[in-house]
Amino acid sequence: MKRIFVTGALGQIGSELVDKLRNLYGEDNVLSTDIREPNDMSGPFEILDVSDGKKMYELAKQFNADTFIHLAALLSATAEKNPLFAWNLNMGGLMNALEVSRELNLQFFTPSSIGAFGPTTPKDNTPQDTLQRPTTMYGVNKVAGELLCDYYNVRYGLDTRSVRFPGLISYVTPPGGGTTDYAVDIYYKAIENGQYTSYIAEGTYMDMMYMPDALQAVVDLMEADGSKLKHRNAFNISAMSFEPAQIAREIKKHIPTFEMSYDVDPVRQKIADSWPNSIDSSAAIEEWGFKAEYDLEKMTVDMLEKLNQKLIKG
Repeated sequence: MKRIFVTGALGQIGSELVDKLRNLYGEDNVLSTDIREPNDMSGPFEILDVSDGKKMYELAKQFNADTFIHLAALLSATAEKNPLFAWNLNMGGLMNALEVSRELNLQFFTPSSIGAFGPTTPKDNTPQDTLQRPTTMYGVNKVAGELLCDYYNVRYGLDTRSVRFPGLISYVTPPGGGTTDYAVDIYYKAIENGQYTSYIAEGTYMDMMYMPDALQAVVDLMEADGSKLKHRNAFNISAMSFEPAQIAREIKKHIPTFEMSYDVDPVRQKIADSWPNSIDSSAAIEEWGFKAEYDLEKMTVDMLEKLNQKLIKG
């Protein structure tokens, strides 16, 4: 990667990935784009609606990009509220991004998700290659996206790569409409209010990952030797699997007065119940050396420290 074009740069992943890429490859070598203006992002930026394939092509060509990182998408719970819009945005934007990458011969990355699995997928230690029959629009989009990326790789030789992200936890951006976002919001509420009401039921296990590990995984995969990649679209990756009571117990080690209750959201709970309890990341480990540095305990310490600085000290 030398000249990197990013869509959805102001979202949960993009807002942090762009900074990491600019630190690694140079500020002027990463063009960030989004449908709205940034508040404080430095470096090259352009307004882009990913449904506008012509403008996408012009911006990528003018920038002389060699890599396309496509992040623009609606997340799981938000997509369920407006499935037709989600299909048009998620799939239309992806098709445009793939076509631009094909025409300009760019290395291509777009994230998939554990949402690509469904209720008939094996729940524990979910294999890399397994049944994928999701029951959400977001999940359908992700499976279709994996297949499209495989198609462009086989049909056109496009260097497509992807990971199936678990729930991502970060202190930088607030929750953004994902089913796993309770694991972000709980830290905010612990510091601000000393209590949290979980919309996910007790005993509901889901895979999670701290954002620094997720960002490093993108870089490591994109820099990996392509000849060693068998599962390009998309690799299972995960750092930890936990249920709400476990994260609450970790927080209580640092905030002893913290309390958590439950008010289950049936829509997001139904989505969570359709996802795996834990997934097998062995293919990513074997093919490009994936590793995660943070577990629940280490992540909680860092999250509370960083959020205290952000929320209390300003």
